[in-house]
Amino acid sequence: MPTSDNFPRQGSLTRQTTSLAEALSLRPGEVIALVGGGGKTSLMFRLAAELAAAGRRVITTTTTRILPPAQSESPCLIVEEDEERLIEKARQALLEFRHVTLARFKPDDGKLKGLSPETVDALARMKLADYIVNEADGASRQPLKAPNATEPVVPGSTSLVVALVGFEALGRPLSPETAFRTELISKLTGIKEGEAITAEAVATLLTHPQGIIQHAPGSARIVPFINKVEAAQMAKAQELAGLVLGRRHSQIKEVAMGSVRRSEQPIVVVSNQSSV
Repeated sequence: MPTSDNFPRQGSLTRQTTSLAEALSLRPGEVIALVGGGGKTSLMFRLAAELAAAGRRVITTTTTRILPPAQSESPCLIVEEDEERLIEKARQALLEFRHVTLARFKPDDGKLKGLSPETVDALARMKLADYIVNEADGASRQPLKAPNATEPVVPGSTSLVVALVGFEALGRPLSPETAFRTELISKLTGIKEGEAITAEAVATLLTHPQGIIQHAPGSARIVPFINKVEAAQMAKAQELAGLVLGRRHSQIKEVAMGSVRRSEQPIVVVSNQSSV
């Protein structure tokens, strides 16, 4: 029998949509920071494509590092170290393209070095685009992570933090193959390396002030996104969502779950009824 901390929780609601914007309950002018485990880049470019197709202007960027996007991911890439020139180039590009990606420079390793939080804040104030989507964290493609003291790099203008975890980590041993910064995950959750990753541990990573959502502005909404959930796994993922909502974090009113790479698969959103 489910407890008050498990799904389905008393007073919870569920909805389904194939739209990421609807799943995240996007509001006009959002500055979005993506943090946590793997899937952030895919989510960023899927969301940007969806918004651009709806006629919105979108800036995608990072405050860490990302691989240069393919043409199919972003129609316009601007790499410019000088902030004034970067902003002017972005202004001009947005007259032609609905979606542009911005970065400061490209180091020898081939990745793009992103913008400073202050530059993201400046772009937000100027309202050059309808939305800014920022990959604010790195996880070496692992489904789980815990941040060190300097992570994630979340600009103060951020209004929505999307915290990703990969559902495939659940039940697997905590190891460098399943998680980034395993020693910090152990410290936060009490799970030792080699022990199975539990739903309770993932809920802790998603809600603990030193977990994935560390450095989220106090005014921002936080939406955990449970990624790589197959249709047959949805009930189990909803149990995890119930655990997260059961922690009653003041900034978390909804949990989304689905597969970022499968646009045809519905995203399920579980909400606290009081937040709807």
